[in-house]
Amino acid sequence: MNKVPMTAEGRDALDEELKFLKTTERPAIIAAIAEARAHGDLSENAEYHAAKERQGFVEARVKDIESKLARAQVIDVRELGGNTVKFGATVKVIDEDTEEEAVYKIVGEDEAEVSKGKVSVTSPIARALIGKESGDVVEVIAPGGARSLEVLAVEWV
Repeated sequence: MNKVPMTAEGRDALDEELKFLKTTERPAIIAAIAEARAHGDLSENAEYHAAKERQGFVEARVKDIESKLARAQVIDVRELGGNTVKFGATVKVIDEDTEEEAVYKIVGEDEAEVSKGKVSVTSPIARALIGKESGDVVEVIAPGGARSLEVLAVEWV
């Protein structure tokens, strides 16, 4: 069974989502199915089929989250440190071509949210940055094309 690396913040977010799915979504779906059944013929009942489809999605997500939480390797970023980039690090970089600065925090797959600067440890950017130090230049082969990034700082926040 493979471990799933995540921050404590990521684990808490998964816990909250699991709680929401079990305490709010499941009862709402059960009520929707019961109401749709009351309308009669199920073979042509769009509300029934939509509720059953939603139920399948929710149950699959519940199993997925429970599996990830069972395999979670929670890494406390506050206990980490050093000058090299690794899981949990916040990295300030500058694109050598555009001179644009960016800040990335390397997190677990479920925590990734590029719009907030959180990149998955398995993303091309994170894989290129891991093991590098301030001053190092990396080539990142991303879906948008090759980029050359210089590491400006490695922080542990």
